[in-house]
This record gives sequence, C-alpha cells and structure tokens, in this order.
Amino acid sequence: MTSKSYYLSVLDPTVQLAGLKMTTKKIAVIGAGACGLPAIKCCLDEGLQPVCLERTYSIGGLWNYTEEVRPGQACVMKSTIINTSKEIMAFSDLPIPKEFPNYMHNQYVMKYFHFYADHFELKKYIQFGKEVEHLVKADDFEKSGKWKLIIKDVTSGKASEQIFDGVMVCTGHHAEPNLPSLPGLDVFQGKVVHTHDFKDSYEFVDKHVLVIGLGNSGGDVAVELGHIASQVWLSTRRGTWVLNRVSEYGLPADIVAIRRIFELLPLSLKNTMTQSKLQQRFDHDRYGLRPKHGIFHQHPFVNDELPNRILSGGVIIKPDIKEFTKTGVIFEDGTREDNLDAVVMATGYIFGFPFIDESVLNVEHNEVNLYKYMFPPDLSHGTMAVIGCFQPWGAIMPMAELQCRWVTRLLKGICKLPAQSKMRQDIKDKQTAMRQRYVTSHRHTIQVDAIPYMDEIASQVGCLPQIGKLLCSDTKLALKVFFGPCTPYQYRLHGPGAWSGARQAILTQWDRIEYPLRTRKCPPNPKQWNAFRFFVIASVLFFLFLAILIKFL
Repeated sequence: MTSKSYYLSVLDPTVQLAGLKMTTKKIAVIGAGACGLPAIKCCLDEGLQPVCLERTYSIGGLWNYTEEVRPGQACVMKSTIINTSKEIMAFSDLPIPKEFPNYMHNQYVMKYFHFYADHFELKKYIQFGKEVEHLVKADDFEKSGKWKLIIKDVTSGKASEQIFDGVMVCTGHHAEPNLPSLPGLDVFQGKVVHTHDFKDSYEFVDKHVLVIGLGNSGGDVAVELGHIASQVWLSTRRGTWVLNRVSEYGLPADIVAIRRIFELLPLSLKNTMTQSKLQQRFDHDRYGLRPKHGIFHQHPFVNDELPNRILSGGVIIKPDIKEFTKTGVIFEDGTREDNLDAVVMATGYIFGFPFIDESVLNVEHNEVNLYKYMFPPDLSHGTMAVIGCFQPWGAIMPMAELQCRWVTRLLKGICKLPAQSKMRQDIKDKQTAMRQRYVTSHRHTIQVDAIPYMDEIASQVGCLPQIGKLLCSDTKLALKVFFGPCTPYQYRLHGPGAWSGARQAILTQWDRIEYPLRTRKCPPNPKQWNAFRFFVIASVLFFLFLAILIKFL
C-alpha cells in the first residue's frame, strides 16, 4: 500500500486497492476528555476510523470547568490545580509548552488539551452533543465482534442506532457521587452539598462549615474555605499522609519521585524513607493527621496548604462522625460542634458505567473485573475496552495513552488477548495484591503504580524502553532514562509508534521545568548550585548502593 493510499483508507472507510474492496474498521470513542483524545489519535495512527461521541459541547471531560452542575458529569472546582507536574502528565509525543507552569490550573490543562487536539487535527472526528444511552453486543457479535450503540442527540432528544467494529469507553469511572448514610443527617437543618456540586466558595463566606472526608477533593475544599469561612472542621476516619507538590530545592515532587531507580527499592523501605521526609516537613502526629498505615498503602493525598490552614486555625481536624443534630454534629470522641451552617460531603464517587449493558460489564462495591483494568475477560471478542479505569500513583494521561496504543493494535488485529482463564487469573492476582497492600476502602479497588503499570502495558505494545541497548548505543540517554524522571517520552523511543523527537524531549525536559520559573535574573550563587549537584549525585549513588545491596543479600 502506498503512503497516499494509506491515508485515503483512513479518511474513507472503503477503498479499492489491488482489485479488492478493503473496509476500515469503525471505532466508537465514547468521551472526548483526557482519555478520549489520545484514543482518537491512536485510532488514526493504526489506520482505524474513529467516531468520538461527546455528550457535552467541548473537549476536556472533568477538566472542562462549568458553572452548571450536570448529573453524572464530574467536574473540577474553579480553583482546581492538577496534582501532577507537566512533564510527568504530558502525552508522549507532544510535550507541554515550556511557558506553561509546572503544576497547571485547570484552565492550562484545557489549553493543553486544545493544543493536543489541534496539533493532531482530532476535533473533526468528534461529534458533540451526542450521548451514548446504551452499549450492547450487536446481534451477530459472536461472529463479528461488533457493537450496537443507542445514541441520543442532546439538542433534539432523538435517538438513533449505530453499529461499530470496536468501542473505546473513555468516560472516566466517576459515575455518581457517593453519599453515605450518616446518623441524623436527615434532620440536620443546614445546607448539605457533595463536592461534585461544589463549584466555588463564595456562598460559604463567614459560615461554619464541616467537610467530611480527607481525600484530595476534601483537602482542597477545606483549604479554600479556610480562607473565607468563619470556621472549617475537617472530619477524617483514618487520617492521611500529606504530600507536597514542591520537593527538595523547589523541584516538582513527582519529578524527584517517579524514577526507575526507585523501583528497585522494597515497598517497606520506600514507606520509611518517604514518611521520614514528610515528618520533617511537619509532624503529622502534632497536627492530628498521622494514620496507622504507611504512605504507599493509601491513594496519594497532595495538598500544599493544609498544614498552614491548620496552623493558622482556619481548619480544625476532627475524627469520624458519630451523629448529626438539627444544628450541629457530634464526633466519635464525644466532642461536638453546634451552629453549623453547612456540610460538604467529600466522600468520593461510585464507580460505574450506567450506559453499558450489565451483561457486558457490571460494577459491584466499586470493584470491576477488567483484564489490565481494560478488558472484560468473558467476551468472545476483545473489541471493547475501558480506558482510564484506574487510580494512579502518577498521572493518568500518559497511562491512558499507552492503553489506547495497545487497544488500537488489538482492534487492528496486530495483537491478541490471552486465553480467558489467564485474564481472569491476572484480575484475581491484582485484586489480591490490592487488598494486601491498601487500606480497605471503596476507593482502593483500582490503584496502580506509575512505572510498573506503564511498563506492563508498554510490553504489550512493544514500546518498553530498551535501557540495555541504550547503554551501548546512547549512554547519555540511557542514564537519563534510568536515573532521571520517568517522563512519557521514554515510551516513544522504541517499537511501534516510535517518535523521532522522543530523545530530544527527554534531553530538554529540565529546560521546560525551569523555564516558567526564570522570571527574574538572580545574582550568581555558586555555593547553592554546588549543593544541589552534590544532593543529586549523592542521592543517585545512595540508591544505587541500596539497590545492589538488596539484590545480593
């Protein structure tokens, strides 16, 4: 097939080549957010025909902030800043512009999504205002592997039926707010709102507010209200370890932490070392926050300002709720607060995919059986995949992109899934490991670690970084890949989908990290620079020594 013929086949579902009629597979991409955009691009990369169905009128998914509360549609708060830095969260073949801040406000995240969509010309494949009401196997699924979608036009309300060769579900897993039944809440006379419906803090000025739940949303809400409310109480059952976005020498924390060399260390040692650093920043016991479990036995909680709000009295940490009264709350330690004006429920979400037929995929107690967190194991054809159904120690965007690269190669017929029995065993093994490591919680059912999970999917794609070969051919790059930050460009160095700009992107990643910080020229300070170099070199040598020691003991 010539290059011209190849691109014709992408744009036209049927082309005539060598006297044969060839049909391009039509793939439904449901959702145009952080997972849907790379799904469209990966379909195009593999010569598939993507049809992206987005029920709103914009790309971005939950990162598209709107004043309007939309049922079943998660959305960031007006003040939300992403918890992963730009070099860790970038898509693997388009670095985020150097001018963008390292930790981006949701407006910058949206700018990057538009930049990505425009750069690769993805928007023309998106049908806005199209909501998938039902996804079910086509009548001839056992033979063809095709899917039937009932699609509603949001404007007219009219529904139509379409058949697709494959489906990539990119809607996210936050289906509905989790609203636990708390004793007495039904008689409480104040305002009760879930973080799903929390847009900004203006209505809480000078109010007495209780925030229930110490996940990332709960922490963000408490901190924001701590500036303008009369008083904020933050209730937590277990406490939490508080991670900071800013690490040693002002570097983004994930740039320091997400490195291949650290994967050689046992979890117990990583727990001890990380907790020691966190305790040096502030004593979690003194602030009433230290949990029983280790830092890597929970979903990461990132908040730069919570210790300051606690220290200044704007936020008061309290234990779990015993019961509510008409005007206040009693905590399980017997203390109480009266004259509450409002309660914010930061109690997470119920995972689900309500439009998928239950015979295909069913979620119970926030657990979903998916091979590699992607594929229902009992289907006779692996032509449907769920993208982004995981909660990472890291950034979701490059992980979802790797998933898309694998799925599209499967849909094209280049790869195959293993036997159903092997897929079920893999699911069982992951669920067992999850229960052994993480605190029992409805949120700890789909946790993954950044590098191990990306490597696991990359090995399926065939794009796992070949560090051994690089040591022989490009030693400088090999050292940066192994000792430096594990940025997504590493997965474009080799194999299918290799990008010629990947090496340069890795070598210049520190320039993009530093650029938005260099807004004022400072006088030379050679001592500080030497201290930083000493810190980096000493850290690398220390962890290398530990890795060798562990290997041979």
